[in-house]
Amino acid sequence: MKIGREKVKEIYYLMKRCRAFEERSIAELRKGMPGFLHSAIGQEAISCGIAAFLEEDDYIITTHRGHCDIISRGARFDKTMAELYAKETGYCRGLSGSMHIAALDRNILGAVGIVGSGIPVASGVALACKMKNLNRVTVCYFGDGASCTGSFHEGMGFASAFDLPILFVLQNNQYEESTHWTYWGGKLKNLAERARGYGIPGVSVDGNDAVAVAEAAMDVLEKIRKGSGPFLLEGLTYRIHGHHMGDPGTDYRPKEEIEEWKKKKDPIDKLYARLLKEKLITEDENSKIEDVLSKELDEAVKFALESPEIKPEEAFRDTVYSGWPVNLNKT
Repeated sequence: MKIGREKVKEIYYLMKRCRAFEERSIAELRKGMPGFLHSAIGQEAISCGIAAFLEEDDYIITTHRGHCDIISRGARFDKTMAELYAKETGYCRGLSGSMHIAALDRNILGAVGIVGSGIPVASGVALACKMKNLNRVTVCYFGDGASCTGSFHEGMGFASAFDLPILFVLQNNQYEESTHWTYWGGKLKNLAERARGYGIPGVSVDGNDAVAVAEAAMDVLEKIRKGSGPFLLEGLTYRIHGHHMGDPGTDYRPKEEIEEWKKKKDPIDKLYARLLKEKLITEDENSKIEDVLSKELDEAVKFALESPEIKPEEAFRDTVYSGWPVNLNKT
């Protein structure tokens, strides 16, 4: 199924938006922003190709490498940056940091940092939607390492048993932290083949080809909305940085491999070249997009830096069931 020209341009903008946020968040981390980051630079085509076809009421649940997933879904720069800076004005009042951001106004139900654990949670959300007769799709993002966990088998099996309206999105960036996916993949040609074990369809696409992802997503989401049940979509991609920003990623990956993916297979560069060829964008228009995003990020960082930090005694408000308020000075 082919997607329209305007939709392709929308996806490109989302990808530029995700890349700009990731690059700026890394820069801020190096300046002293608290916490740490798992960068998704290089993986933008998957979440952006899918997000372009989600309805307002659809849900997403992501994982520890989830900035692109939530930004493409509509999470604001300022509130996301404030969350990274552990400020009161962040989406979760500064309590989630980079790995667990929830933005309920965009039906972003949060990120589960424990590998694979978001999969059964997402299946539970999809079950609730089905029980309440809500015509909503739940999208669950996770990595190749998660497909080796018991949570993956439990969540997929549960979704299959109850024929749930859920799209499982396996972002295969080649490495499970520092181990290539083929080590645990055995004789599998791709990880989408694992869907067969649960009696549900699965397909593997070039995760760095935004149009290929979008065409697959448009078709699959339409089928799920019509009651076809769960689906596993694998996008073959690559994370340019290491597992996290403290990991150079060069001890277990050949430098030549990194450079090839970075210079020859970058998903944004590939789509930009296509847009130029089809005269859907000009170099001047592209520069204007970058300028707008840069200014928006400047404002987001300013907002975060000027926002108040959460008071220590407030940190327990959403976690302590009884005994509120908590007296931190009590001996």
